[in-house]
Formats: sequence, C-alpha cells, structure tokens
Amino acid sequence: MDSQNSIPLWYLIVDEGKIIAGCGLISNDFISRMDLYPWLCALYVEEEFRQQGLARLLIEVVKEECKTFSFKKLYLATDFIDFYEQFDFHYLADGYHPWGDKSRIYEGNIN
Repeated sequence: MDSQNSIPLWYLIVDEGKIIAGCGLISNDFISRMDLYPWLCALYVEEEFRQQGLARLLIEVVKEECKTFSFKKLYLATDFIDFYEQFDFHYLADGYHPWGDKSRIYEGNIN
C-alpha cells in the first residue's frame, strides 16, 4: 500500500446506525510543522459514549494502520493537556495554524 496515495483515512465507530466516535489519519493538520507526518486528527467521542475506551480503541487502530505504512511516529495537534499522555504521546513543541492560533504538538511512537 502506498502511504502517499492512501491518506487521508477516516475511522468511525457506529452504534445502531449512528456515528458515535471517529478520527482521521492525515498528512498535515493545518499546522506549521510540515516536516512531521502523519497526523491523528479530529478524534471525537459523543458525550454519552465517553469513558468506555472508544478513544483508546480508535488510537490503537490508527497506530496499527500506521504500521502497515511503516511509519515510526504519529503526531497530533491539541490544546488538551494530560489526555494524550495516557496513550503514549508526549509533548513535542508548539505549532501554529494558518489562521494564527497555536496548538500543542504531541508525538507518539508506533510500536
């Protein structure tokens, strides 16, 4: 599989025909660090389905997908502190969006 032609990818969890959680694997998350690749983006779990491990499941699926492309790292941009650390991400640096906002960049190893 050619990673350049296969991204973006989107992952959804559906319950009774309704999307309850999802995320994406993309080449850049509108952030100033074009040298970093690929990015986990738009991780979201509907409020009533939180605290059930769905975020962890999505992150694990994305990391497994990254292995098929031989990626060694996965990045994400967020303003959350102390959330992604539980999924083996660590703060790397700040990045800037084209509209001027700043976000924290996290890096995770693909094992």
